Amino acid sequence: MSKEEFEAEVKKIFDEAYILLLRKHNDYGPKNIADAPGGAINGLIVRKHDKFERIKNLFYNKPNQAPEFETLRETFIDDLNYSAIAILNLDGKWPK
Repeated sequence: MSKEEFEAEVKKIFDEAYILLLRKHNDYGPKNIADAPGGAINGLIVRKHDKFERIKNLFYNKPNQAPEFETLRETFIDDLNYSAIAILNLDGKWPK
């Protein structure tokens, strides 16, 4: 894979994550993060932990089974978006 092809693939992933984050933010609003028990970062730690456990379960325990809901790939996209939300929180830019 050339440098340009790699860069294009990375951009596609981030564009996909961006669109999904905006769609979910529109559905959920900011309060599900901002008002999480223990604070926003604590809520994000819990969500990222849940995603990590899902990733481990799908990868190790069900490698040849199709998941009922989100795929392993979709779970990683969600994890990427939770990281972006955490950064927005740390930077004081997540809506209250």
